[in-house]
Order: sequence, then structure tokens, then C-alpha cells
Amino acid sequence: MQALEKFQKNTREWLQANCPESMRTAMVADEVVWGGRNARFKNPDSKLWLERMAARGWTCPTWPAEYGGGGLNKEEAIILNQELRRINARPALTSFGISMLGPVLLESGSVDQIMEHIPKIVAGEIRWCQGYSEPGSGSDLASLSTRAELHGDTYTINGSKVWTSYADQADWIFCLVRTDFEVPKHAGISFILFDMASPGITTKPIQLISGGSPFCETFFDDVKVPQRNLVGRLNEGWSIAKRLLQHERTMISSFGLSSGQSDRGGTTTSNLASVEAAAMHYRGDSDRLSDAVLRDRIAQFKIDSAAFAYTSQRSIEESKQGQGPNATSSMLKNYGCELNKRRYELLMQALGSQGLGWEGDGFNSDELQVTREWLRSKANSIEGGTSEIQLNVIAKRVLGLPDIMSMSKQQGSK
Repeated sequence: MQALEKFQKNTREWLQANCPESMRTAMVADEVVWGGRNARFKNPDSKLWLERMAARGWTCPTWPAEYGGGGLNKEEAIILNQELRRINARPALTSFGISMLGPVLLESGSVDQIMEHIPKIVAGEIRWCQGYSEPGSGSDLASLSTRAELHGDTYTINGSKVWTSYADQADWIFCLVRTDFEVPKHAGISFILFDMASPGITTKPIQLISGGSPFCETFFDDVKVPQRNLVGRLNEGWSIAKRLLQHERTMISSFGLSSGQSDRGGTTTSNLASVEAAAMHYRGDSDRLSDAVLRDRIAQFKIDSAAFAYTSQRSIEESKQGQGPNATSSMLKNYGCELNKRRYELLMQALGSQGLGWEGDGFNSDELQVTREWLRSKANSIEGGTSEIQLNVIAKRVLGLPDIMSMSKQQGSK
């Protein structure tokens, strides 16, 4: 206990001395730090905060110190998170490399791959994107057809991906490709990494109904990738893909914990992201919310949010005991996304007619942003695997219910 108390004291002192004051305020959308080769910092303190946290490995506090991580144990990591929350510190780095690729690379990557990529992820030097979904392979991801053919020691990749978050801004991509068309679909998939600056790669942003364009169509035309960039064994990428999806779903579930979200960044983008504050501002009467129905819905939302936060924290602590995310990530993803959607429904109810604006006079910037985020929240139940897929995973992997489709096929064969 004395060692942990000393760690907490030292951590508190270090954060007090090194976390800039502007990094102790609510995050705003255009100051989220994604890192990468072309990183731009609107707030100079953001760059300073990233550099200081990365130097200690605290952007990835539990990753091994020999790869640039913080090397903290479970108890130390909990203390660090508590101290960061105590001063309302912003995340120093938001990264798909941290939330998705890094954990599976540490599990399945070669020593050379780990040494090449993990330190850069920790430092925020490379921005990653994910090449999974295709125009004809969304929920049935294993039916993907992007092809990788080996010629000597180089793969030639042809095909396309869709809904590739920030592909137009990413430096590298972790990508699922088909390397064998003669075997069952799950058995012929491989997991590979390559530079988005490689010749033959083009991206096209997709504009959403919310007005944003965080997703892209991504096209590969005879893209050359070194064989050494293949992660794990040839044709066994599906197991890595599933593992990564568990990490992704855990990340997406955090939308249910935040007071707001930016496209897959999980950060506040509006000053009206607090449901209670917005309701009091638009529906308040003195010190009391006058709408009894809305008051009841907000109270239930706060109770559910607190329960979800405790459940998520327990899951995180259990995962740090050695196994990482598992099928329960589908439970967290499903509930967290539904909770986030409820948040924006309540915000819209609180705003009333002020939540109907899109542009022009009569609406301030916060009101217009809430309307857009309400629309954006609808995608929560699609990205990272639809809610229907999550419920299937929960039924089979968590509850142990029988597979009805398999039973029907067995009965039909009799």
C-alpha cells in the first residue's frame, strides 16, 4: 500500500506541474489531438501535453516500457486515471493505434513489427485508419473481396474499402485482405499493414447527413506492400480481426460515458452536452425543471449512466488482469451506444424548437451542433458491428444460447 500511496503522490505532483491549464478544460472538437505525420495543433498546449505524456509512456500507460509504454500495473493505471479525472485533464492523444491496432499488434505482431510501430503509436507520430468494411461486405465482413497476391516478397493489393474513418488524413492503415479464394471465406483472410502514401491509394470523403465527412471510400490499385507487413500467419487474419473488433467495440462503448462525442473520438463538441444543464437552461423555472416528464427521464438517464460507468470500469479492471476485452465488449458497445443515443434524444427534447435549426439566424452554434450530433449518434448502432450483430454475440458467447440457424440446418439434414 505504501508503494501505491507514493505513486499516487508522485503522479499528482507531476500532473500538477506538467498539465497545462488549458488542458484541464472540456475538450472541443477542433482541439482533439490525433497525432500523425501531418499533425496540426490549434492550441500549442495540446502539443506540449502530448509530448510530456508520451515521454512518460502515459498515452499508453499499461503497455510495456521497453516499447515506449508506461509499464504501469493495474493498480497504478487506475490511480493515474483517477488523478487525470481529478484535474479534468484532456486526453493527450486520441488514436485508433491505441484503441484498436496496438493491443492486437502486441499480441500477434512480430518483434520487428512491434518495435517499428508501437513506439510511434505511443508518441502519436503515426495516425492509423482501419480497412475492414467494403461496399458488399458490411455486417458480413468475412465476405470481403479486396485481394492481396504475393509476387516474390511483395503483395499486390487491389480492391476497395468503405466507411474508412479519416482515411484521407491517416498515415498508415491496418487492413483485411483476401489471400485465398479457394477456402471457406473465414479461412482465406489475412491482416496486413501499409503506408497510405503508397502509390495506387486514393480516398474520397463521404458527406454524412450531419454535414460532417469523417468517413471515406478508399481504393487500392496495384498497391505494393512488403511481405514483412503481414501480421500473424497467412490466411489466419480473421482471428486477429475479431480480437481487434473487441477492442474497437470497447472504445465505441465509451460514447455512453462521455458528455458528448466527436466522430469516433468520444469527446465533447458542444457546450450543451450536459443534458441536465441544457434542460435547466431551456425548461428551467427558478431552481427547478418545470417539465415533470422530462425531469423523470433525465433522472432515469443519470441512474443508468452511473450504472454503466461502474460496469465499464469493472470490465476495464478485469481486462487488465491479463485477458483483455472479450465477448462482454459487445454488451458494453450495445448499451453504451443506446445510452449515447438517449442522451441526444433528451437534449433535443430539452431544446424544444431550438433543436430544429440547421443554419441561419435564430439559433446559436451550440444548438446547431447538438442537432448535428443527434443525427450523428444514430450511426452508433451501426459502426463497429450493428446492434443486431452485438445481440447475436451476446446470445452465443455470453449467455450460451443455442445457435438457431445451426440447429435448423442440422434438423433439415436429417
